[in-house]
Amino acid sequence: MNGHKFKIGETVEFHPGGSYLAKTRGQYEVVRLLPAESDGPQYRVKNVTDGHERIVREGQID
Repeated sequence: MNGHKFKIGETVEFHPGGSYLAKTRGQYEVVRLLPAESDGPQYRVKNVTDGHERIVREGQID
């Protein structure tokens, strides 16, 4: 594992796939680095517009 690509405080773009609602797309701030799962590093992110927090995989954000 190379570790996390993004840092705490960084603004990222969330691109959900599958069963996520399209309205969850958008800019989020990385608030915590989480341990990697089998599909790679994870992050706790907060929507910059409404403050909603979620856990995302590294492959879902740019």
